Amino acid sequence: MVALVEAYRSGLLKPQQWWSNIIAGLIVGIVALPLAMAFAIASGVRPEQGLYTAIIAGICVGLLGGTRVQIAGPTGAFVVILANITAQYGVSGLQVATLLAGVMLLLMGLVRLGSVIRFIPDPVIVGFTSGIGVIIFVGEWKDFLGLSVHLPLDAHFHQKLLILLSALSDINWATTGLACLSILLILITPKVWKRIPGPLVAMLVVTVLQAVFQFAHVATLGNTFGSIPRQLPGFHIPAMSLTQVLSLIGPAFTVALLGAIESLLSATVADNMTGTRHHANQELMGQGIANMLTPLFGGFAATGAIARTATNIRNGGNSPIAAIVHSLVLVAVIVLLAPLAAYIPLCALAAILFVVAYNMSDIPHFVRILKHAPRYDVAVLLVTFFLTIFTDLVVAVNVGVILSMLFFIRRMRQSVTVERQPVDILQTELTAYGVTNIPQDTIVYSIQGPFFFGVTEKIEYALTHMQTEYQTVIFRLKGVPFMDMTGLETFKKLIEQYHQRGIRIFLCEANATVIRKLTHVGVLRWIEAQRVFHQLSDVFTVSLPSASVTP
Repeated sequence: MVALVEAYRSGLLKPQQWWSNIIAGLIVGIVALPLAMAFAIASGVRPEQGLYTAIIAGICVGLLGGTRVQIAGPTGAFVVILANITAQYGVSGLQVATLLAGVMLLLMGLVRLGSVIRFIPDPVIVGFTSGIGVIIFVGEWKDFLGLSVHLPLDAHFHQKLLILLSALSDINWATTGLACLSILLILITPKVWKRIPGPLVAMLVVTVLQAVFQFAHVATLGNTFGSIPRQLPGFHIPAMSLTQVLSLIGPAFTVALLGAIESLLSATVADNMTGTRHHANQELMGQGIANMLTPLFGGFAATGAIARTATNIRNGGNSPIAAIVHSLVLVAVIVLLAPLAAYIPLCALAAILFVVAYNMSDIPHFVRILKHAPRYDVAVLLVTFFLTIFTDLVVAVNVGVILSMLFFIRRMRQSVTVERQPVDILQTELTAYGVTNIPQDTIVYSIQGPFFFGVTEKIEYALTHMQTEYQTVIFRLKGVPFMDMTGLETFKKLIEQYHQRGIRIFLCEANATVIRKLTHVGVLRWIEAQRVFHQLSDVFTVSLPSASVTP
């Protein structure tokens, strides 16, 4: 309960702080209303389930998360993966996957993986979020244009695109006109009334127009989904079998990973806006508890919502009170206004998702990476982007992260050097310690950079091609921050080969961690004096009597 405790310690729960948080909660609740229903429909479930998700997740994350201003609920990033789960396993399977994802998120927080999640490269994140934006945009053509086609939830992107393109001649112009009006209102409203949410204005205006004029063949929540219940759902454990649970572990992990990434991104945005610092592991635990509870009350997967969190902060929210008020607003809508929701046109919600898709795609950031990033980052971005669209999110993220790792290893390999140090430079350095002559049969190598699996071939090649006339080899390891097991085994093999050729080997200037690892793998038994010297001069003054040393 870090968020609640920190808010209490900071004095943000005092009565004088309530009003600003109540106002912020009201505004965020109004913003969340159309978004929650739109994301629910796009995920293949009923619109009220989006409201249930926002209510429960908003309270849980607000009280138990790692940042006191986070607003959680259904988000656009989940739409693609959740729609696929719903299509394959049904609503019950979606809820089981959400429950499993909640357990995984809780475990991630408990084992302190919060900081690790944030190491996913930026091109990977931009690539898959932009890809999701494209998928949402194309997927909403049907409702935006009023097309009378059936789009299977589990159809591939190219299949949906071909179906939609073939049906463009059947556009319903009344639906399209209402949808375009919705987008116009979403864009104009913030410029005229900054505190009034554009999506709400669009939904209300278009709903009133449809209720008054009764345009033909315009799909609404009522004629598509029936009436929305006026009560909150009861506790219900989704039906599950062991076989189903095992088959849902993979999709659930994807939901958990995506939820972790988005919630921590949202928390980071909140930090930048408020000057605070979130607790990453507690945030994951709060998200985990929320996702364990939402499916038990009719909801589905939720995470920290960046846009709603930012709206909360901009309107004065600074404590969990705002998140609680946001959830209470949605409860009031269900209890008092549910019958009116039947008149909401689906095209208005599709227009809202159009804007969400555009914002998710973050086109300026995408273009900036294409123009200014190194070629390997551009490659990662494009591969992740196209794999997200044409395969699935799991493949895209896995391949993107693996490519990033391979490119990183390649860059690290290029930064590692094995240099033979010139005698004149060594002589200048050692003169201060009284060493006036370096034996001709002695060679000094300086290794710079981490000695790990990605560079062992490079180092092995450099060291195995040493001229045979040298009888003493000194390795300076000051520039080696660490050695992994592959590096240690490679170094051990080289040292053993030198020893068998009768070459004397000295090590110096290694840090304590490297010395400990060299000792553990048994390298020191082939090293002169069986120890690592503190500095290069010690090798000459203590163990190389053939060197000229001034007392």
